[in-house]
Amino acid sequence: MNIFRILGDVSHLLAIIILLLKIQKSKSCAGISGKSQILFALVFTTRYLDLFTTFISAYNTVMKVIFLICAYITVYMIYVKFRKTFDSENDSFRLEFLLVPVTGLSFLENHSFTPLEILWTFSIYLESVAILPQLFMISKTGEAETITTHYLFFLGLYRALYIANWVWRYYTENFYDQIAVVSGVVQTIFYCDFFYLYVTK
Repeated sequence: MNIFRILGDVSHLLAIIILLLKIQKSKSCAGISGKSQILFALVFTTRYLDLFTTFISAYNTVMKVIFLICAYITVYMIYVKFRKTFDSENDSFRLEFLLVPVTGLSFLENHSFTPLEILWTFSIYLESVAILPQLFMISKTGEAETITTHYLFFLGLYRALYIANWVWRYYTENFYDQIAVVSGVVQTIFYCDFFYLYVTK
């Protein structure tokens, strides 16, 4: 495992922790898309099912468990603990517009036609578009103040470091995963749009 992968994981985790702390401190989830957070929880759930079948390393196991716990805590805080502050009227993106094509694509384009591999592929495709309900919400309300600059910074840094990780692995290990790279580039483009909306709105 190279330094770009580790720093990318840490940046991603910091972004989630910053979001959780922001919700807890303000006692509000206004401006945060619960639908995006549900999609991220689904991403981690379908990607980390190998926790029950394969041990890679203590680091790998601990990080997967932390991501899963944090994802579900975020969903709990939005839909249960601070549900009165949740803007369901503006968080109106139709999730089936993402879930149906992503599900179909994961069956059509994968590394091997096995349940765990299809679910892993589904998680990769879904992660690339999971931010769309949040972008839709920001464009609809014209407000991005509740998503902190630190949260945005660490999400953007996570994507940049993972691109560096793929480049590093290609040149040092001759490893290239087309599904992960193409989906990651799509996701990075959406995050660039996220930054643009945040600055302009």
